[in-house]
Amino acid sequence: MIFPPGKMQELQGIAVSPGVAVGEVLVMDYEGFRIPRRFVSRDAVEDELERLGKAVAAAGEEIARHRDAVSHELGTKYGGIFEAHLQMLNDAQLRSELEAMIRQRHYSPEYAVSRTLHRYAQVFQKLESRYLAERANDIFDIEKRLLRHLLGRRREGISHLTSPVLVLAHNLTPSETANLDRRFVKGFVTEVGGPGSHTAIVAEALEIPAVVGTGPFLADVSGGDLVIIDGDKGLVILHPDEETVARYRHEAEEIRSLAVRLQTLRDLPAETIDGVRVQLYGNIEFPYEVDHCVDRGADGVGLYRTEFLYMSEDGEPDEEVHFQAYSRVVQTMGDLPVTIRTFDLGADKIAHQADHEDERNPFLGLRSIRLALRNLPMFRTQLRAILRASALGNARVMFPLVSTLLELRQAKMVLADVMEDLEEHGVDFNRDLPVGMMVEVPAAVMMLDHFVQEVDFFSIGTNDLIQYTLAVDRSNKNVVGMYNAADPAVLKLIAIAVRVGHQNSLPVNLCGQMSGSPTYTMLLLGLGLREFSVTPGAIPEIKKICRSVTIEQCEAVARHATSMENARDIKSYLRGALQKHVPELAQ
Repeated sequence: MIFPPGKMQELQGIAVSPGVAVGEVLVMDYEGFRIPRRFVSRDAVEDELERLGKAVAAAGEEIARHRDAVSHELGTKYGGIFEAHLQMLNDAQLRSELEAMIRQRHYSPEYAVSRTLHRYAQVFQKLESRYLAERANDIFDIEKRLLRHLLGRRREGISHLTSPVLVLAHNLTPSETANLDRRFVKGFVTEVGGPGSHTAIVAEALEIPAVVGTGPFLADVSGGDLVIIDGDKGLVILHPDEETVARYRHEAEEIRSLAVRLQTLRDLPAETIDGVRVQLYGNIEFPYEVDHCVDRGADGVGLYRTEFLYMSEDGEPDEEVHFQAYSRVVQTMGDLPVTIRTFDLGADKIAHQADHEDERNPFLGLRSIRLALRNLPMFRTQLRAILRASALGNARVMFPLVSTLLELRQAKMVLADVMEDLEEHGVDFNRDLPVGMMVEVPAAVMMLDHFVQEVDFFSIGTNDLIQYTLAVDRSNKNVVGMYNAADPAVLKLIAIAVRVGHQNSLPVNLCGQMSGSPTYTMLLLGLGLREFSVTPGAIPEIKKICRSVTIEQCEAVARHATSMENARDIKSYLRGALQKHVPELAQ
């Protein structure tokens, strides 16, 4: 193994998808450039030097044109900005360094440019003078300009990968994350983001280690560098030494070994020591994930998030696209239930084809069921497909982010209208299709004794419930530390929801990320929860906990946890309880 030069650095981010990955990185800049592998063959060096020369010349001509145009329009003072860029680009020392990296180290021109200019930028960034520190942006501008000319038509998107990589980016949208090639992307890190973001949710679906919210670091790393992603502790290690790599490779092997041992539980029920049966369902985003549910021994699909269907298509998906996706999942699960949630678009999940106005507070704006009731043709198309798929197996429908009885009743009226339309056209569907709702806002919990008269089941969505209860934007790095599932207020709302469900003999599921975290399993069992919906990869761990404890033990844990006053102490206590009862899963 050849370790790249550079001092080992540890970055603390937010762990959003577990696991460990060690490998070469693919760096995505703000414009989505990916820098190719670093080495070129010896006999290609002269050709690569010629390519670098052409790129420098082309970039120089481009900068000169901009300089002249700006000088003409705004005056020479502003044109001087581009003149400075031109002088940097044509600096003899820079050119000499780039050529030496290609000749002596056989680096590709792209890698040489990225690595050298990043180093130059770091020098400026460390200067105490704010004016000089800002010159780093000029260097990054020159880097991007050179990369455009070097990559030209050979510029590749993130979806065209041919070898395993770890993706490092400033940010990845949920749709970009959804389109990652899971054959080759073995983990990712972003400078921004938070837990519960939909980018994080997709990372879990892809079952790859992911860390977000590290803060700026892309200037310290170049394509091809070796990096370690610790998705359990939220650590990213740049330029690791051999000892650190060996330690993490050993840890990755231990994780794989544990996964193999847990897989032996696949065909066993999630049943506590004292004989209480727990239902473990899978959360999925994409149709292929239903195979993961089957492989992990899921009791069904507790949450099929359908919005990524909209993000992955060139245009709004038609009824047949919906139907094919749903029927694949429903038929694969056979008699086991599949809960299809209607689209939860808006906020950080924007369908590219829709016309969205800017909103000051998108999480409090037109999203989810509100958006569906404003876009009835789109809503009806999805409901028709769900109903058609219901004829093929045990499908259920669930409405997201319901906050008032009026919203729920309007959604049910649209569903009834679509049913009537299908009946008139002789289309098969399940007339007794179970209808449920997501409980994601405090208002829904407070009115749950009324909602339970209107639905067949409900599911607690903790990702949004935490956000709305604590008034914390889960994607805002400035307040992300306050987003905590262990907060006493959140636990009280969950306890109320579970209790109301039981009092009305209604099935209660919990499908947020909290349900797939081993830290909270005993607490949730102690609060009375008997249905968990988790990412398929989390099913074996949650099943192991269920089969290692009694309900009496869990109720004792819940009583103590809910008597505590702050999230930090509660989480520490819950980790201690897990360590005591299931030490192999404690972190």
